[in-house]
Amino acid sequence: MSQDLSNARLDRAQLASVADAIKSGQSLDVAADQIGLDSQEALLNGLARSLRLQIVDLSEIEIDESILEEFPVRLVHRHEFFPLYRRGGALVIAVTNPFDFQAIDTLSASTGEMVQPVISDPTQVRDLIKRYLGVGAETIDGLLALQRDDNEFSDLESLTGQDLEDAEVAQQASVVRLVNEILEEAIEARASDIHIEAQEKRIKIRYRIDGVLQKQSTPQEMHQFRAAIISRLKIMAKLNIAEKRVPQDGRIKLRIKGREIDIRLSIIPMLHGEGVVMRVLDKANLSFSLKGIGMSEEVYLRFQNLIRMPHGIVLVTGPTGSGKTTTLYSALSEIKNEETKIITTEDPIEYQLEGINQIQVHSKVGLTFAASLRSILRHDPDVVLVGEIRDLETAENATQASLTGHLVFSTLHTNDSASAFMRLADMGVEPFLVSSTVEGVLAQRLVRKLCPDCCEPDTRPRSEFPSDFPFERASKPIYRPVGCPSCRGNGYRGRLGIYELLTSSDELRELATKRAATNEIKAVARRNGMTTLREDGWEKVISGVTTVDEVLRVTKMD
Repeated sequence: MSQDLSNARLDRAQLASVADAIKSGQSLDVAADQIGLDSQEALLNGLARSLRLQIVDLSEIEIDESILEEFPVRLVHRHEFFPLYRRGGALVIAVTNPFDFQAIDTLSASTGEMVQPVISDPTQVRDLIKRYLGVGAETIDGLLALQRDDNEFSDLESLTGQDLEDAEVAQQASVVRLVNEILEEAIEARASDIHIEAQEKRIKIRYRIDGVLQKQSTPQEMHQFRAAIISRLKIMAKLNIAEKRVPQDGRIKLRIKGREIDIRLSIIPMLHGEGVVMRVLDKANLSFSLKGIGMSEEVYLRFQNLIRMPHGIVLVTGPTGSGKTTTLYSALSEIKNEETKIITTEDPIEYQLEGINQIQVHSKVGLTFAASLRSILRHDPDVVLVGEIRDLETAENATQASLTGHLVFSTLHTNDSASAFMRLADMGVEPFLVSSTVEGVLAQRLVRKLCPDCCEPDTRPRSEFPSDFPFERASKPIYRPVGCPSCRGNGYRGRLGIYELLTSSDELRELATKRAATNEIKAVARRNGMTTLREDGWEKVISGVTTVDEVLRVTKMD
């Protein structure tokens, strides 16, 4: 039975048990439970009193980076401690293992200073190491040592033939570890994309987290191993490592900490070397549900009616990265059953859906959206998903499919729902065909969700809010982001959609046939009850799930 000993010292047996647990790599929560304490916090308090050490919350202190510049980096990684500041003639360091007295003595001898350890949350210490020393710093340190001491490391970019194979074998363990650290850190941070960009004097790594690119700290020396990193990624994706003149695309399948990860890799030659972008598809976090993507009850019910129509075209519009594919997959998951045959044609297939037939487009061999759509209709489908309508041929084939009794889902790149009619007409589809086949258009954007652990009321004066913000409907406080360890200091965690659903009516069909201006179609749709993207965004702000700044980032005033 656990007890609260946070105000008491630990006895010899408890201290020995905790020391063994830390040495074997167990979490402090597990160690606390083993000695009968109810939390990690209680254990840290007990250790501090027993060892007569201070506890420091690293989320609340300012790091003196000048100390870090002259600090032995290798010891930081080896023993997992971090220099904080100088106080009373001593160098104060946060430690993850307060029992490692030998390491503390080694540090004191190495720096020539008296060292004062303090106890901190191990997760906070490791986060500081990553933030200030960069992802892969320890492995880079080891590679540099190999390069200096044994001359084992050679730039893979300059090797060919047998030399390349030899270098690959000699360095595989180190390079594999470095690449794995980059990938693992991205997945831990919930990144959807990893950008590795070659610059003149250093390599830049950025993760797209919740739709926003965030630069990652990396050691300056990582630039020397850029070619090795890219070669390793090419090997993982089964690409040609010798080809550096043309773009290459591939896929990588990984299992990291028990999670299946699918990575889509794109490499393009640029001025200072090859640039890499990886789309991370985490199957463990895979969930396709219309109720889980942020639709209001009204939009959800109206969209449900659309996706269950016997024939017609349903379009989802928005820029790249606005969640269109997720919405369509969620729609297919809602309507799939044994009586309905569903076939998709996609470029690329991002997720494999059980019970749905999926076709990968291969333009180089003539299997385009248009060509595959013609063949799909010979397979007697009830529902067809076309990944994107890009050209007249695909648009005409989709129109013909809907006229012959099929329900067609697809995406378009337009700014709002009303623009879809004009976009199809501009491609060359006859306006009367557009008006008679398009049953509904869903425009969408993604906004970041506030971190529930650290948000606080937004107390700015009304004059600083947008002029169209509906204060009259805001009965609760509006919130703003702050930043805490659980959201990695961003103030946001996760995303949800804001939506604008236009459903066709006789009046709208008549306007589309006449090629009426987009603003006329939008005005009629709003008169018929359509909520715009901006209005839906304000509702999400009022309900406390996102912020005013997020809505301003992805929408414009109506």
